[in-house]
Amino acid sequence: MILPEVRDPRFITIRRGGTLTDADHQLLALWAASCAEHVVHLFETAQPRDPRPREAIEQARAWVRGEVKMMQARAAGGHAMGAARDLRGAARFAAYAAGQAACVAHVAAHELGAAAYAIKAARAAVPNGESEAAGRRECQWQRDQLPEAIRDLVLDDQRLRNDICWSVFDS
Repeated sequence: MILPEVRDPRFITIRRGGTLTDADHQLLALWAASCAEHVVHLFETAQPRDPRPREAIEQARAWVRGEVKMMQARAAGGHAMGAARDLRGAARFAAYAAGQAACVAHVAAHELGAAAYAIKAARAAVPNGESEAAGRRECQWQRDQLPEAIRDLVLDDQRLRNDICWSVFDS
């Protein structure tokens, strides 16, 4: 996991003693789902019969719509990460991105896990000499998708947790 040792209260909901509103929590989940969906094809190319990562992304969105409980979304995230277990490279990272996205319903700070793993997937999907540029493009694409309401929060989170996220947000 790429969560900080000390939880940032900005990623803890108000009802649990933090400052995160439900609306912003939902925006974080939707953004994480978009990050994961952008690279999920890298998993699906390697494992076309395994629906778990795609289902995890769908469960994240279903949680936002109130169609599933947090525990269902979190379980789908675990299943997506299980799909990654025997894989390597882009497919593995894409499955982890999907799993992290679904887990945002449980812990909002997983939003950065979805983004970081998606960047790692994009880097791993291209030849070595092109990986840095691919990572920068993926990071910029993700930033372009950020809703204004959570933009500063996520960008600050990227700055604060970049070191434990393999420095993928340096771009």
